[in-house]
Order: sequence, then structure tokens, then C-alpha cells
Amino acid sequence: MNPASERGLRAFLSRARLDYIFRLLAVLTFCFFLGTAFRSGWTRPETDFPNYYTAAVALCHGQPLRDYYDWTWFQRQMNYAGIEHQLGAYTPQTPLTMLPFVALTRLPVQWAKRVWLVCGLLFLGATIWMLSRMTGVSLEKVWLLTFCGYFSLYTNFLYGQFYIFLLFLLTLSFYLLERERRLLAGCVAGIAFGLKLYGGPLLLYFCARRHRTAAAGMAITAALLVILACVLFGPRDVYYYASEILPRTLEGGSIDPYHPGVPTFSTLLRRIFVAEPELNPYPLLEAPRMFFLLRALVSSAIFVLLFLGASTNQASNRHDFAWFVIATVLLSTSTASYTFILLLLPLVLLLEEARPWQSVLLFVFYFLLTFPLPLARLFPKVWLLVALFVALGWQSWLRMPRRWILTATACVILIALVVSRRNMLSYMDSPGRHFEPVAVQRGAMFSSFPVISGAGLFYQSMGNDRYVLRWLHDGRDETLSFAGQTFRPRLAPDGVSIRFELVRNRTSTLMQFDPATRQSVSLTTPVPSDSDAPVTSPNGRWSAFASVQEGPRQIWVRNLASGKLSRLTGGNCNNSSPAWEADSQSIVFASDCDRAFGLPALYRARIPQTLR
Repeated sequence: MNPASERGLRAFLSRARLDYIFRLLAVLTFCFFLGTAFRSGWTRPETDFPNYYTAAVALCHGQPLRDYYDWTWFQRQMNYAGIEHQLGAYTPQTPLTMLPFVALTRLPVQWAKRVWLVCGLLFLGATIWMLSRMTGVSLEKVWLLTFCGYFSLYTNFLYGQFYIFLLFLLTLSFYLLERERRLLAGCVAGIAFGLKLYGGPLLLYFCARRHRTAAAGMAITAALLVILACVLFGPRDVYYYASEILPRTLEGGSIDPYHPGVPTFSTLLRRIFVAEPELNPYPLLEAPRMFFLLRALVSSAIFVLLFLGASTNQASNRHDFAWFVIATVLLSTSTASYTFILLLLPLVLLLEEARPWQSVLLFVFYFLLTFPLPLARLFPKVWLLVALFVALGWQSWLRMPRRWILTATACVILIALVVSRRNMLSYMDSPGRHFEPVAVQRGAMFSSFPVISGAGLFYQSMGNDRYVLRWLHDGRDETLSFAGQTFRPRLAPDGVSIRFELVRNRTSTLMQFDPATRQSVSLTTPVPSDSDAPVTSPNGRWSAFASVQEGPRQIWVRNLASGKLSRLTGGNCNNSSPAWEADSQSIVFASDCDRAFGLPALYRARIPQTLR
């Protein structure tokens, strides 16, 4: 054998040995995944799957959409659906997020979750296959990159989350685009947008790259999904979502918009600049005006830089599509470990054109973005995403004409000033700027439905796995936990005891708690409806009620003698559940201002002199 043939044979054997190692690693890691992440999801009834399942059951029963976003109502429906020992909610999902789960509602919740996990495996397999076909990267290498994000995989399958399916839809959209089926690509992107909003920036991508057919397909599909939502829920409830839920979701859709475990720019800025008595009492610098300005600057800058960069970019469609998906995750106001599985698509697309050292760097980036990193308070994942976003767009921005850069900068600053001013005006009108916080508990997520009796202040609160009753008296804030979900306390006719709804075993029971004996008994009286009736002050002079008359729900006070009506609260947020104190001079109420939608804290407001 001549030397050239011998070298060729050695190279072939070396490649074959390397391929064998990759296949072996792929098989071993897949077996490990099945034995850990998949098995955990199969055996454990963890949220978030029950949230989607409960919403699908509610849809089948014809329940009104606006109730889905009421945390108390939704928790009750979870119990009725057979989900006993965990908390849940539908906020901040779109009206149609539950649609893929409707067919599973005929099964018990855990079996429905198992079917969804099997579907997740199929969606993941199809995604890996499409990525391999598009890029020429072997199936083994795509899977190994997927496995580098093991912690994201684990939480997706443990919780029965939506994001594997969403990854499949985004990948399918680009797969069809690559094969010149642009109308279908746009339709699939429109479905992803209608179900989870994450496909939204792709419309900007289609426009920037002049894929007019894809843009039209996405717009038409989104419009059809809006019509479908109107058919299922009615136009009024869809408008309620669009006007009340969606804006709050885009501003900060997380359960705790201050928690460093939610690695978003919005959370980072809130934590630095915005004080909240229970969730962020000690910000680094209390400067809410700076928060609103920087948040608007960052968001508008990302959109403008994306559009201009993609419009002038000489890079491939793959580069820009990957860039847009990364920007979508960066712009998200509600992320968790399972969200970062979406980054598999852009990183594999970038692998094809990457140099060897860049490929290694992409693997490392993906691992770090999905791994639970230390020093979460420094938001390292946000900075990693920013670094990736800037690295992909840097060359495009350098090629831009200077007049474009100046015009874009002026537009970004103008948009940020207008948006931040509007948000600041609403912030200054919110209860936290005018009224005293009540029953402040560090880290408390939900405090609502206050009731003032002769024994103290009672209110509904959120415990570790259930809603509980809390009792503020004698300088103590005591937790009263019962065997079930405790909802909507009310004052009993004796003026001291508290009545509340106890939900367990798919049944609602009216209970009465006696503060003197600390005993609770069940009543045969039917559980009252959830309607918020006006409450009259102890001296009979005023009436207070929550009403939607000018945007979000606000507290109004009426002078019963003169009939004069005055709005007590303000802000672009919901204020509800007024309760009069014994002196008839003050009201305790619940407000979700400066917090996530539907997760309020308590405040005390004195009646203005103009009403007295």
C-alpha cells in the first residue's frame, strides 16, 4: 500500500471511530434522559401541565375566558378537575394556549400528561430530524447539543410544558421556508404566535427579509385564530384579554416580576430600580423613572436593530432567523429553565457556518443558558443572551449608513420617552404611591379578599401548595390552614366569625370559623357567588365597590346621602375587594399594582375629606 492510500485509510478509520463514539454517546445520553427527565415527568404530577389541562376542561364546559385569569376561580376549577395538592394559574397564557390539550381532557390528568409526554418525544424527534436535514449536522451531534441543555429538557418533561411543541412549530416554519413553501411557513409561524406569542417577532423577520408570502400567511393565520377565539369565547372576552391581560403580560408576565430566577431584562431592571414592600423591599436604587425609561429603551432598540440589521444584512436566511429567535427569548418578560429549549433551533442553524472554535463556544453557551448558574442575582443568563445577540448583529450594524444609525437612535429615544412617561404617570397614580401597605409579609405572592371583624383582619393568602386564611390580630399575622383550598372569606352575621369557601375532593363547602374557639364548622348554606357586591360603611354613610368604568378595575366610593361618586384608586392595574374598618374612615382593599396580574397585596386608604 502506498503512503497516500495508507494516510487515506487512517483518516477514514479515524472518522469512523469518531462517528462510533458520537453514536455511543448519543445512545447513552438518550437512555439517561429516558431514565431521569422522562421518567420523572411520567410518574410525578407536577405543574405546569395541570394548568393547560384545567383550561382545556374549562373550555369544554363553556366557561367564560375572563374567569381563566382569576387566580381564585382557576384554582377552584383545578380542584374540580381532580388536581388537589398544587397551585396553578392560567396567567399569562393566550386565549388559545389550551387548544392542543382539549383532546386529552377525556383522560385522567396524569394519563393525559403521559400522552402529552409521548407527544413531546415525537415533537423533539421530529425537530432534531429537521435540524439535521437542514444543516447537514448528524442526528447524533444535534441530539448531543440538545442534551447539553439537559436541565431545560428535564423541566420541560417534568412539568409537561409547552415549549417542546413550540420549538417544533418554529423549526417546522423555517424548514418549510428553506424549501420555498413560504405560505405554509408563515401559517405555522402564525400558529406559534397564536398559541404562545413567541412567534410574533417572526412577522418582523419575514418583512425585513421581504418574504411577503410568508408574512401574508402569518398575518392571515393570526387573524383566523383571533376569529376562532371570538367564536369560542365571544368578542368581549377576547377584547378583555387584548386590553387588560396582554399589556400586563408584555410588561412583566412572571408570577414574581422581581425574582432573579426569572432571567429577563425586565426583571433585572425592576430588581434594581423598583421597590415593592413584599417582593422587592430593598432595591439597589429606588428610581422607577429610570426603570421605565431603560426598559422602553432596551425593548425598542432590540426591535429597531433587528429590523435594520436583517434588512441590510448580506448574511444567510439561517443567520437572521437564528438571530430573531434569540431576540425573541431576550425580549420575553417571563422565562424559566424550560424556555431556553427554544435556543436549540438558532444554535444548530449557526453550527453549520461556524468554525470549530465557534462550534465549541455555541455548545458552551447552550449549556450555560440552560444550567442553573450560581450568582442568579447578577442575571448571568441575561448577559449571555445579550452577548449572543450583539455578536450576531455586529457586522450588520457596522455596514449600516450613518444616517440610518442616527435616525434609528432618534426613533428609539423618542419611543422610549413617550412610553416611559405614560408608564410613569400610571405608576404615580397607583396605590403604592398614596396608601399604606397592610399585612406585609416578605415574599407573599397573594393577599386578597380582606374582611374586618371584631377579632381582627382576615384575608385569603397563598401557601406552599394551597390557598390559606390569614388572621392579623394582636400584632401577629397568623396562618390558618385547612384540608383543602380556602377561598373568599366573608363576615358572618355575628360580626366576629368568618365564613369562607373550602374546596376539596371536587366539592365546595361553606365553612364558618370562630376566632374565640378557633373551631371551624361546615354549614348547609350554599356557597355564595363570586360577585363583588357594594359594601356599606358601619356608620351607614358611604358605600364602596369595585367596578370597571375607566379601564382596569378600581375602587369607587359613593356618598349615600348626596349620591356623589368618587374614584378612590388609580393606576393601570386592578384594585378590588374593599372592606370598611370599624371607624368608617378607612378602607382596606387588594391591589395588583407593581406586581403580576391578579396577584395582589393589601392597602389601607382613608376616605378623602371631600366625601366626609
